[in-house]
Amino acid sequence: MKEPNLKTTLCGVKLKNPLVLASGIVDTTASSLIYALNNGAGAVISKSISPEPRKGHKEPIIHALEEDSMINAVGLSNPGINESIKELKDAKKRTKEPIIANIFASSIKDFGTSAKKISEAKPDLIEVNISCPNVEDEFGKPFSCDPDIASQVTKEVKQNTRIPIIIKLSPNVANIAIIAKAVEEAGADAITCINTVGGMVIDTETATPILTNKGGGLSGAAIKPVAVKAIYDCYKAVNIPILGTGGVSTGNDAIEHIMAGAVAVGLGTAVYFRGINVFNKINKEIADFMKKHNYKTIKDMIGIAHK
Repeated sequence: MKEPNLKTTLCGVKLKNPLVLASGIVDTTASSLIYALNNGAGAVISKSISPEPRKGHKEPIIHALEEDSMINAVGLSNPGINESIKELKDAKKRTKEPIIANIFASSIKDFGTSAKKISEAKPDLIEVNISCPNVEDEFGKPFSCDPDIASQVTKEVKQNTRIPIIIKLSPNVANIAIIAKAVEEAGADAITCINTVGGMVIDTETATPILTNKGGGLSGAAIKPVAVKAIYDCYKAVNIPILGTGGVSTGNDAIEHIMAGAVAVGLGTAVYFRGINVFNKINKEIADFMKKHNYKTIKDMIGIAHK
């Protein structure tokens, strides 16, 4: 049998393999993005970018858990959109592989302004972070919690860029498929399933939450089943591509995401625990699985669990 073809596409953008560096992990500078691409990533997503520089929360902001999981409340620290554009432009000059810009804002209007501004860097795609618990709408909840508000953000972004947009959804809702359908109808070109799961860890010796922000986002192996179900449910509800993200540490994890309906798979916490070579390792595991089970292309596996 020929070597399996790991290529895939996301909103018409070609990826050499289905693995994507998720937003928030070694992705602030052009050099860090290129580093991931040179070590096996098929595409990379920048750290979330805000209209103005943002310091984030005070330490402690990350707490590692067992089984390749962690909880964090970094607070979306970043140098702001003007500095980030410089890094994205630099990255685009240094590679032909896909560069995805991730943006967030504190108002619907600012999402549009940020989309227009970040488009100057000409990223291949724009991921719109409406689901981080650190960013809330005027009612005190993430923009992704309400289908109408999520739709408004999507429409505002679409009106301010010609670059395809991916709306990043939250698992912390009653029915993620309803939100997915709403943003699809509002013009989203793809969705990311999922952002982190809300959680908390308490130090029982001091009787206080470990993170300065008290609550945080749970990521890594612990949330893989949540991510797989979200992808599965959204695949049934929408016709746009899904970027699966959540709990992927092995080739089999990635294949679960793909079989649930993802066209590509994000890696974040796995890079934190296992290092940058995790991309090459997982790509090999995917290829080995495909050879063993006679899958010729990634497309052959996308959504197959629904049959």
